[in-house]
Amino acid sequence: MKAILNTNYFGNIQYFSVLKNADEVLIEIQDHYEKQSYRNRTEIYGANGLLKLIIPLNRQGKRTLVKDLLIDNTQKWQNEHWRSIQSAYRSSPYFEYYEDHFEAIYKKKHENLLDLNTLLLEKIVSLLKIETKISYTQEYQKTYEGFEDYREVIHPRHKPSENFPKTPYVQVFQEKCGFIPNLSVMDILFNEGPSAVSYF
Repeated sequence: MKAILNTNYFGNIQYFSVLKNADEVLIEIQDHYEKQSYRNRTEIYGANGLLKLIIPLNRQGKRTLVKDLLIDNTQKWQNEHWRSIQSAYRSSPYFEYYEDHFEAIYKKKHENLLDLNTLLLEKIVSLLKIETKISYTQEYQKTYEGFEDYREVIHPRHKPSENFPKTPYVQVFQEKCGFIPNLSVMDILFNEGPSAVSYF
């Protein structure tokens, strides 16, 4: 299978299920930014349930290309996100194992959203030893022959398809709020460690 995906900030489990099971993935970077998408947001399991982490952006007009999106670093979003991640997953089985990989990324200043998303994607792919071939679009096309298109499928306003994995695994605050499916890949990585890849 070949698939096309949007660039995501810490893609969710559905996103990585598609990526892991594809032979080749094309990441869309030539489209226009859309508000309230996963391009600059992810969802984790906090002490009080679902917690959204959103990267603030400096957009140059209404039709900014995703590859040109700049991060608004006047806000202390990196400290905020990293503190939230630590609070949510410090007691998870594998947080200490992976902590240094991500803390280093959050301590560095990032100007371009795509650069950050790419860095995080490459880190997750490396840690989980995913071997899918990944490339990036050179121009925008409405359709890509031979590719299954997930650009509009994996979106906060759409529920995951029936065939995507949602078998419960152990989550830190599960006893308090119940199992929450399809969170950021961080959730399953910190809770399941290297075996997370078999979940996809």
